[in-house]
Amino acid sequence: MTRFAALALLLARQQPADLVVLNARIYTADANRPVAEALAVRGGRIAFVGSPRGALALAGPKTERLDLAGRTVIPGIVDAHAHLLGLGQALRTVDLVGTRSYEDVVARVVARAKTTRPGEWIRGRGWDQNDWADTRFPTHDALSRAVPNNPVYLTRVDGHAALVNAKALELAGVTRATPDPTGGRFIRDSSGTPTGVLVDGAQGVVGRMIPASSAAELREQTLAAIAELNRWGLTGIHDAGVSPEGIAVYEALAREGRYSLRNYVMIRADDSTLDAFMRRGPQLGLYDGRLWIRSIKLIADGALGSRGAALLEPYSDDPGNTGLITTTPERIKSVAVRALKAGFQLNVHAIGDRANRMVLDQFEAALHEVPVADHRFRVEHAQILHHDDIPRFAELEVIPSMQASHQTSDMYWVPARLGWARSEGAYAWRSLRNTGVVIPNGSDLPVEPSNPLRSFHASVTRQDADGYPAGGWFPAQRLTREEALLSMTLWPAYAAFMENESGTLTAGKFADFVVLDRDIMTIGAEEILSTRVILTVLGGRVVYRSETSR
Repeated sequence: MTRFAALALLLARQQPADLVVLNARIYTADANRPVAEALAVRGGRIAFVGSPRGALALAGPKTERLDLAGRTVIPGIVDAHAHLLGLGQALRTVDLVGTRSYEDVVARVVARAKTTRPGEWIRGRGWDQNDWADTRFPTHDALSRAVPNNPVYLTRVDGHAALVNAKALELAGVTRATPDPTGGRFIRDSSGTPTGVLVDGAQGVVGRMIPASSAAELREQTLAAIAELNRWGLTGIHDAGVSPEGIAVYEALAREGRYSLRNYVMIRADDSTLDAFMRRGPQLGLYDGRLWIRSIKLIADGALGSRGAALLEPYSDDPGNTGLITTTPERIKSVAVRALKAGFQLNVHAIGDRANRMVLDQFEAALHEVPVADHRFRVEHAQILHHDDIPRFAELEVIPSMQASHQTSDMYWVPARLGWARSEGAYAWRSLRNTGVVIPNGSDLPVEPSNPLRSFHASVTRQDADGYPAGGWFPAQRLTREEALLSMTLWPAYAAFMENESGTLTAGKFADFVVLDRDIMTIGAEEILSTRVILTVLGGRVVYRSETSR
């Protein structure tokens, strides 16, 4: 460090704090000082964490003093697996979350059609046939009769299946003679005619007919999604699979100072995108720490709810079906090798036990070919694991990036899909944790609601909001509250190579924190989901303030 730089650093440290937070119960997620009463912020970073006396020693005449009257502070929450543009789009399409029947779905689409021009696409998201009295996949007939003049594309809650009407099938040229695409399936009736349900790769056959969002629409979707996340205490996400067009919008907004989120971007893994971003090289902490672009997303299989997750043995409720492999082993290994050579991280979606084993095998082969000491490769979801593969995550230093709220959404029907024996290897957080790995937590939003406390609650109870089942679903797999807090703060930071910048309330790190109206570390489990965010602070600046705190 030059003498000039050292002097500049010294002068910066002598400047008064911009903000002092007092009279708080601060859970830092820092093992060296787990709990504190006050903190100070200077220049967007934590300057001090500890006692009120120490924090006030840094205050000056213009320092803002924030007395929290005993409220709880935790580090900024990070969702380790999210889809920002998916959320933005969901906020502007027909909301099908919580529909209790196919008739309810059709009614919501009909209501939207009344305000839509003929021929214009109607999109929706969130239906789940497992929540209906009739849990079979629907057919397009009722939807086509109700909305004949608009093509309709309704994405299932997990994003791995869609329901479309006859108009959409007609525009895409899908007929009885259309073959299933690689890594996808058209659900068909007894005569072989497509019923309107598209699984995994089949979605693209119809989806490619939908006009792409303009840059202006992507901007609107991004800003709406960020505001929604800030409202729930989220200061960061790991954005799973973003196109170059989406990244360009993110960068434009960040340059304008309109990006109140830290986004660890996983780029889509088509060859042209890989080539472009590998030429550019890993991008770290762009635009005052708003964007990191150094990871790649692949998808190895489908989802369990739509029976597309790749299993070692057939589905218990669909004999003969073992799910779908959507990316070949050879492709996974080749991208892994490219990533290791170029300094990128590879994150692969794998839900079924067959897909997880395949991904671990290809990671192992790639690491044998290109040994890297600190690769931090990830498996996204890691939902269904064969017991033999659980220790391999630690052995290969692979991070299982999981979503606790998936367990409480899926537990009602998982035994039907897998049987009880395989269900014991589902959402196996404690078994994985006992091997020494970290488990960054996420929501897969908009698959699950944006509220991260749903995942916190699921992690420590393995129960739904009504306390079902008593004692928790496979309760031996629960995490402690301390682990649950780490799973949405420090562990996502580690999984994104950001542990020196964020994840704990420690001097020198970004001043990202959340003020809650109750103490989630001590209250009864039944109160966790009633906890509300009072303030969300990013880089020392309030990006969300509840109406009750105004």
